Amino acid sequence: MALAASALMPLNRIPNANRWNKVSSRTSHSINFSLLFEKRGIGFRNGIVAVAAAASPSPVNEDISQKETPQRIYTWPDNKKPKVCILGGGFGGLYTALRLESLIWADDKKPQVLLVDQSERFVFKPLLYELLSGEVDAWEIAPRFSELLANTGIQFLRDRVKMLHPADHLGMNGSTGSCSGGTVVLESGLLIEYDWLVLSLGSEAKLDTVPGAAEFAFPFSTLEDACKVDNKLKELERRKFGKDSLIRVAVVGCGYSGVELAATVSERLQDRGLVQAINVNTTILPTAPPGNREAALKVLSSRKVQLLLGYFVRCIRKESDLEGSAMPTEAGVFPKTLAEHGSEKYILELQPAERGLQSQILEADLVLWTVGSQPPLPQLEPYDKTHELPLNGRGQAETDETLRVKGHPRIFALGDSSALRDMNGRILPATAQVAFQQADFTGWNLWAAINDRPLLPFRFQNLGEMMTLGRNDAALSPSFIEGLTLEGPVGHAARKIAYLIRLPTDEHRLKVGISWLTKSAVDSVASIQSTLSKVLSGS
Repeated sequence: MALAASALMPLNRIPNANRWNKVSSRTSHSINFSLLFEKRGIGFRNGIVAVAAAASPSPVNEDISQKETPQRIYTWPDNKKPKVCILGGGFGGLYTALRLESLIWADDKKPQVLLVDQSERFVFKPLLYELLSGEVDAWEIAPRFSELLANTGIQFLRDRVKMLHPADHLGMNGSTGSCSGGTVVLESGLLIEYDWLVLSLGSEAKLDTVPGAAEFAFPFSTLEDACKVDNKLKELERRKFGKDSLIRVAVVGCGYSGVELAATVSERLQDRGLVQAINVNTTILPTAPPGNREAALKVLSSRKVQLLLGYFVRCIRKESDLEGSAMPTEAGVFPKTLAEHGSEKYILELQPAERGLQSQILEADLVLWTVGSQPPLPQLEPYDKTHELPLNGRGQAETDETLRVKGHPRIFALGDSSALRDMNGRILPATAQVAFQQADFTGWNLWAAINDRPLLPFRFQNLGEMMTLGRNDAALSPSFIEGLTLEGPVGHAARKIAYLIRLPTDEHRLKVGISWLTKSAVDSVASIQSTLSKVLSGS
């Protein structure tokens, strides 16, 4: 495409398409702006809106103009009230929105809140394991946003973030003036102008570090992931029913997610399966309280889970690859996708991470991947380096102690999107507990910023750590009682009560509480009947 000149510039206030002329007047020469998205195949490169300067009309430019489509702009109900856009509907995003709704506002200060998420459901991720054990139903831990927000003023939009155009780097101090904080472009082409932005996009499984992992391993971080794993286990259970061969499951990673998966799957399969857990460290749960680690080791040992510690996975391939080429293609990509290989077995090559260990080859019917994650923060256009978000090596935004992104007073980041450090300089862990607490502070600090009040510094309060170990088993180590760990049924009940209290709304909390009480009553009656039946048959 022949252009006289080109530039990459931030999109600032764009309430309608006719205001492009006002933007162009800031430049030193006539500018022809073309918002051309990559779906059209032109003018949109690397998540960047191209702003082209044309000296004179040309056939090329005329052809481009014919392909242009009008920019769709989100219409806020009231342009005079503050506009808060929250990207991501996980713990950080949803709970920040609900916190804003619960605060007391002056009529002219109460913000309009728009929540954007790629899914139609909020997912309470710590309870995903209970889907595999059958303890919970999907609606209990993954309610629709439309249901959760029905009695609030929060608007919900299902879409994915394409890119950001922050404008708060242009000398703005975050006051409640009329200047916009910037704009967000979504994959649908919708453009949202905001005064305040909250980044809470969570994280995605990172499967591209080991050849074959993306093609053959199942991640476990979303509702869709949990449903796929559950369906795969059901398929294996049907196929192996009545046969002597075991269902072999390999779990990669022995952090909390890996250990909880290994405990849940081994309990579900019982004598019909063999679970092998692989970890690069020589111990499981290296950062967990000793009580949780000991409780997990005891449960895994009782369920005959094989721990392969001090190993990392070199590659994963199909068993059939052994007869031909055992290596991936030159590009490091295997030819078939997960849906194409159905019931085939997979081979994991393990390399020792510690001296004295030998390389191993594992065979598995199912590979569960729990190591590695990456925040999907949108890419900014690189025209002016001074306004790019400061990101660390993992793609998390560096924030100050008030959870505002450094250099951007109108952007807050929390949860997996934030790289906030504690008083010792260590980045806070990407856990639900951290996101819960940050959401509370983010909501309050947005209130303070909009009302020109001082912002509060965030201080994480570690309340303890919990993990599920099966249908009626869990471990809970509260931080306020040193050395105490609740295990077994007591820990299980305490964990479910703690998470019930943390569910998003009172209405949903009530419905889930009634459902869990009903299930508990049914299970108790069934247990009593089973005990009586055994006693009577024995007599």
